[in-house]
Amino acid sequence: MLTVSNYARLTLATLAVAGCPLVASAQSVEPPQQIYAQYSGSVLILKVADISLSAAFQDGTYSAAATFESGGLLRWFDDTNIEATTSGYRATDSLRPYRYEHINHASNKGRVVGINFDDGVAMPDVQPPFGSMGEPPANDEDRAGALDPISTLLGLMLSIQSGEDEICQGRLPVFDGKARYDLRFNNAGPDDVRTRGWSGEAIRCQAFIEPISGYDEGDRPDEQETNRPVTIWLAPIESVYVPVRFRAQTRIGSINITATQLYAGDASQ
Repeated sequence: MLTVSNYARLTLATLAVAGCPLVASAQSVEPPQQIYAQYSGSVLILKVADISLSAAFQDGTYSAAATFESGGLLRWFDDTNIEATTSGYRATDSLRPYRYEHINHASNKGRVVGINFDDGVAMPDVQPPFGSMGEPPANDEDRAGALDPISTLLGLMLSIQSGEDEICQGRLPVFDGKARYDLRFNNAGPDDVRTRGWSGEAIRCQAFIEPISGYDEGDRPDEQETNRPVTIWLAPIESVYVPVRFRAQTRIGSINITATQLYAGDASQ
């Protein structure tokens, strides 16, 4: 049976489900109190997914929630209804997540994939446990300093990837509860983009996955997949850069995810 590749699922879960705004400098820009975005995905003209995101920044803390629900063509191959949340503390040059978890409500396993961050080390808290944590599994050294998928994109928002000051440069370490990988970012320059939620000039950002540990046999992305980026278009809205479009190649074709609603500003509005 034709399926969406594990690489595409992982990358879309990280980038599309957790897609978040980006700012140019952690020192010069204070993020808005609230961000809300809705996205719709398609292969050609066939709808495949609905995505939503809400994030809040207050008093040195942050929290966010995201959903990813497959539909149309994608539902024929992969029944997905993921709900994810994260929360933590924010410094001028780093994020310190406290708790992350997600659940696929469409799965009959009822598994909650949680991550606690004790002393800066991402510790999996998966109930019921996975049958395998990969070969080799991610060890404490691998998980030290890693962020959950949603905090990874919030880290981009604060431009903390490898201490870079520019949008979409450097890399961030990610742990999703099982797999440990790096996301490496490349700024491909300005580009015009049009979506239902926003139109104008955006920054074309390429994200490459670099697997580290925690993969079962057959799940680890091969060289062809790691050389094929997910492309994200980042648009200036208020004081932040918000993803307005995603594009990724999968086994069922090129998936395009575009913004249908966007808001960044005061939480009281």
